[in-house]
Amino acid sequence: MDQANQYLASTLRQLRQHRGWSLDRTAQETGVSKAMLGQIERGESSPTIATLWKIAGGFHCSLSTFLDTPQGSLSAEIRTIAELRQRPAQDEMLVAPLFPFNIEQGFEWFELSLPPGYERLSEPHECGVTEYVVVLKGSIELFIDQQWLKLETGNALRFAADQPHGYRNRNETQAVFHNLIRYPDKAKQA
Repeated sequence: MDQANQYLASTLRQLRQHRGWSLDRTAQETGVSKAMLGQIERGESSPTIATLWKIAGGFHCSLSTFLDTPQGSLSAEIRTIAELRQRPAQDEMLVAPLFPFNIEQGFEWFELSLPPGYERLSEPHECGVTEYVVVLKGSIELFIDQQWLKLETGNALRFAADQPHGYRNRNETQAVFHNLIRYPDKAKQA
C-alpha cells in the first residue's frame, strides 16, 4: 500500500471509530457504499476525487483531512510543492495540499494540475462553502450557474461551492491552478 493510500485508510478508520460509526452508518452518512469504504480502509481501493468529497461531506470535514496531516500552529513552514503533489485518486488530476485545513483559519489551499482533456463535475459542498480559483498556467473552464466560464492564466474567480460545479481543461497542455476552499463555521467544528 502506498503512503497516500495508507494515510487515507488510517484517517477514514480513525474518523469512523471516533464517531462510533459502523461501516453501514458511514455508508449512510457519506453516500459511499459499505463495500467501497471497506476497500478504502484496507488500502485495496484508491477512490476518485468525487468519492473523497462524498466521504469528507459525510463527516463534515475538509478534503485535505484525507490527504495531509492538519497544520495546528501558524509557525513559519516552508512547503515544497513538488514534494506535496500526489495523485490521491483513480483519475489523472494531480493535487498538492499546499496548506491543509486549519480550524483557526477555516480554509484549505490546493494546487491542482489538470491534464489535457480532463473534466470533473462536483456535487455541491456543505452550505456556505466558497471556492477561490487562480489560474497559474494554461486555461481552465469552470462550470458554475449551469454554464462553463473560461479562465486564462492570471484570472481569478470566487464562487459559492454549495451548488453543482466543475472543472475542465480543453487544451492540449496541462493546466495548473490554485484552489482555496473556505468552510463555514459548522463544517470547521467536525
